[in-house]
Amino acid sequence: MYKKEISLTINNESYVREVAVNRTLLEFLREDLGLTGAKEGCNEGECGACTVLVDGKPVNSCLMLAVEADGSTILTIEGLADGDKLHPLQQAFIDEGAVQCGFCTPGMIMTGKAIIDEYGNPSEQEIRKLMEGNLCRCTGYTRVIKTVKKTADSMVENSDKK
Repeated sequence: MYKKEISLTINNESYVREVAVNRTLLEFLREDLGLTGAKEGCNEGECGACTVLVDGKPVNSCLMLAVEADGSTILTIEGLADGDKLHPLQQAFIDEGAVQCGFCTPGMIMTGKAIIDEYGNPSEQEIRKLMEGNLCRCTGYTRVIKTVKKTADSMVENSDKK
């Protein structure tokens, strides 16, 4: 199998690795680096369970080849917390009961973070539309949408106080 050396930053840590050119980013993260937060759900880019942020944008890591991420900055659910302090969105998912079985949760949180980062304080309707690529078998999405909205409101409010 043909391999290529890639260089990327994942969760603020630099990596240089040789990878098979047909290896997905999801396989690389989970199997090579042990970052198992992103899940393989459908392996077709339909469910969002494998969502990570590549250069700040949500990406289905099952559809992106690791070599395509060369030179990128990647954030996974493992890198979202600040040490023992959870990111506000992670904490809100717990506090608001937006976690059911947890399989889709990392992808939901990463997509929610990207939405908040890009849009600041989107409406519930905008959040619902922007999260369409994240599927969950356990919820009706109401708590997830409300949790992202509540977190966005709180983060905007806290930034206004500074």
